[in-house]
Amino acid sequence: MDTLDKTDLQILRTLQENARLTTKELAARVNLSSTPVFERLKRLEAQGYIKKYMAVIDAEKLNQGFVVFCKVKLRRMNREIALDFTRIVQEIPEVTECYNTSGSYDYLLKIHAHDMKAYQEFLINVLGKIESLGSVESTFVMDEVKHQYGIHF
Repeated sequence: MDTLDKTDLQILRTLQENARLTTKELAARVNLSSTPVFERLKRLEAQGYIKKYMAVIDAEKLNQGFVVFCKVKLRRMNREIALDFTRIVQEIPEVTECYNTSGSYDYLLKIHAHDMKAYQEFLINVLGKIESLGSVESTFVMDEVKHQYGIHF
């Protein structure tokens, strides 16, 4: 972060709140004219500070609000098995997040499903077919207390 100044950080904070702002609107919020803000945006994008812009969709409205955190333990772990597992997981649309973790399990998956029955079918017919899979432990979300899309800085 040593290459970012106060204005760059203000631009990033503002975009986390609303990425649909026009350059002119963003410029007004950070007290600059449009041209320097546009140049800063392009630099922040090129340097990878801004990965992408996206809409946040309401999973409940699309009947995908049943959320499960699934802890996965592989039978064995080596580089080839880990790469194969991550490749497979990246192709599974129900898995919205995947983290390689330390501790008792190797991976933590966040899965969206229609309901318990759909998750059960997913577990048997999708995850269950992964050869390296050793065991899973599922935790069902009863209520989302906090879900923040940005990061604090």
